[in-house]
Amino acid sequence: MKPARIDLNLAQLQAFVHIVAAGSFRGAALQMGVSQPALSRAIRQAEEVIGSRLFDRDTRNLQITAVGQELLPIAQRVLREFDASFGELGQFLQGRTGKVAIATLPSTGASLLATAVASFRALHPQVEFTLVEAAADSLLNAVDEGRADFGLSVKPAPDRRLRYHHLLDDPFMLLCRRDDPLAARLSVPWSIFAARAFIAAQPRSSIRQLTDAVFLQRRMNVRASLECPSVSACSALVMANVGIAAVPRLALSLVDMQGLCAVPLVRPQMLRSIGIITRIGRSLSPASMAFMAHLTAQIETGP
Repeated sequence: MKPARIDLNLAQLQAFVHIVAAGSFRGAALQMGVSQPALSRAIRQAEEVIGSRLFDRDTRNLQITAVGQELLPIAQRVLREFDASFGELGQFLQGRTGKVAIATLPSTGASLLATAVASFRALHPQVEFTLVEAAADSLLNAVDEGRADFGLSVKPAPDRRLRYHHLLDDPFMLLCRRDDPLAARLSVPWSIFAARAFIAAQPRSSIRQLTDAVFLQRRMNVRASLECPSVSACSALVMANVGIAAVPRLALSLVDMQGLCAVPLVRPQMLRSIGIITRIGRSLSPASMAFMAHLTAQIETGP
């Protein structure tokens, strides 16, 4: 036969512990900011649940009973654990603990997220981060399916399931060798790619989609001499004098610029819109929301 369950609530345990500490009902009532009759009622209800008195008392003396002495360390432990547990919840709700999963383009991960994560972790070292690099379409799937809390990427096509918050515009640059005559110019028109060997990003990348859009807009017949899977691979081919490339400025953080030069591309000036992508209708953790605010503030205020 199972022993009878003793169901005391937190208010009763708090009343009991405060009375023991104060040595009187009156002192405990003052400490807790409650009326003495309310305190007496809580103890009376606790005694009814237990089936035994917790205090022997008369008009002058208050003495804890053997049952009360047995209950005291239990009540103190329960209250400590309660305070600690809800203290942890408070830390979580304030964004000081928890996990943040971010899907990012390689260029934004290296240039924007790295410094933001470092400064946020300095403030909240108990927050854990998971960063996943992905191409733009895979990144959207990660956010949509919940594998990432949010994404840092180019502006997607309108989607009723996703929300985009603009952060900054990222201009395209011509990447060439430092000994190339183009390196001496203040700017270079996009038409240069019709005259020189063009090293293109892979078709699924956001960079390729935007460069193709410029060529289509300007009705330029530009064919890629080579397609490469990453910005670092493109830069290596440029350094090997295979051709020139169009790279967003943020992506230059992935490039060893020794021997290379980046020149602004104009006519037109193509800007890659970068922002935060979230899933509509999905609640984010306090840590994720706190980090998004931190990232936004860091970008808006600059280094």
